[in-house]
Amino acid sequence: MASEIVVMGGGPAGSIAAALLARQGARVKLLERAHFPRYHIGESVATSCRSIIELAGALDKVAERGYMVKEGLLLRWGAERDWVVDWPEIFGTTAQTSWQVDRADFDEVLLRHAASQGVEVIEGAQARKVLFEDGRAAGVEWTHEGQEHTTRADHVIDATGRAGLISVRHLGNRTPHDVFRNVAVWGYYKGGELLPRTPKGGINVISAPEGWYWVIPLADDVYSVGFVTHQDHFLKRKQRYADVESLFLDAVQESETVRDLVAHGEFQHDVRVEQDFSYTAESFCGPGYFLAGDSACFLDPLLSTGVHLAMYSGMLAAASILAQDAGEVTEEEALSFYESLYRNAYARMFSMVAGFYEQYRGKATYFWLAQRLARGRHPELMNQRPAPEPMRSAPDSEAFAALTAGVLDLDDAARAGGATPLPQDVLAARMSRQHDLDSHDAATGLFLKTTPQLGIGRAGRAAETAHA
Repeated sequence: MASEIVVMGGGPAGSIAAALLARQGARVKLLERAHFPRYHIGESVATSCRSIIELAGALDKVAERGYMVKEGLLLRWGAERDWVVDWPEIFGTTAQTSWQVDRADFDEVLLRHAASQGVEVIEGAQARKVLFEDGRAAGVEWTHEGQEHTTRADHVIDATGRAGLISVRHLGNRTPHDVFRNVAVWGYYKGGELLPRTPKGGINVISAPEGWYWVIPLADDVYSVGFVTHQDHFLKRKQRYADVESLFLDAVQESETVRDLVAHGEFQHDVRVEQDFSYTAESFCGPGYFLAGDSACFLDPLLSTGVHLAMYSGMLAAASILAQDAGEVTEEEALSFYESLYRNAYARMFSMVAGFYEQYRGKATYFWLAQRLARGRHPELMNQRPAPEPMRSAPDSEAFAALTAGVLDLDDAARAGGATPLPQDVLAARMSRQHDLDSHDAATGLFLKTTPQLGIGRAGRAAETAHA
């Protein structure tokens, strides 16, 4: 008998998890408090998301939307001038691309796709309470159009984003990271340009004495422009201006680079602000439940990690549930698998972003840090050269590109026990397993399997099957 699953939240984490579950016969109810489309920031999507979208069966639907194709990024950071991360050039294939998206449209495409796979999607539904019985999530109380409802469930996926229904309201185990107490202020321009040498459709990331800027090319010649600074700097700036639009426009003028990029653009007079980005829950899962996407953790807009972590965790949550139901793993093993992989992905991004905020470091140090985070042991990441001991003067950019593209995390999941690759086998062909998981996962050889269906496999069983 198929499981009953409630997914709370219809953003990328919830929609991907729901679609993957429904495609394998699970009965899924998705509760989304908003009515889509709805605005959301986070327009720059890592290339890892392309493979996950393909796995969920939505690639054609996303590709036909006409989003700006993204092939990498260009950073003008600290003492360095310009350094380019060109995904097709580094990975050796033009398939290694993604998009700069209109999140209102992008998220709606994913939500509607989930519905097309058999998910019962209810918009305007507010999840109020998760029912726990003997410490286990057993259902959700929710409201819709003034009516109260209770839905029993075998599994609950909390994809409620920053609201964090389980971690904030039930468990109270979310901890902010004071090091990233940042504020982002952003707006849009009709018309603009990117720095020379920027990969096709790539994001520009530009450092400044009090923070950094993003410039993202969107479809129809629209540019998303943002300024991120520490909360203390933002509050001091705010005292000098009558409104946040004036603060934003002055911040744009302060950067010669950004000022020039939007000099011929028309400002669209719609400035937004968001703050208190970074936090993490003490645990990302428990008996009967998984925290996916921003519900579990969020880092910072730098390096555009949000959508990647959301989709990655949604995929892992779906695989963990399906594997339990299929008897592939015990619940304890599934929870350990999810916790270690998702937390490791977050921790690795955290380490890289923290290093970036020390702006005196140059790109050689960032590349070296990326190699350390990738454990630097594999020739595929080093052009057949040995890892730095302890550092060489000009490390290669492959590990950094793999980290910022989300490739390392996909490979961790699929290669923990020698698994078959995810769709777009270039991900596995170019990379090999990057690091050891915790002792439990390493000992059991658990890995994400995508064929013949999504779930969790064991290395020993994969080998036995191959020789059968």
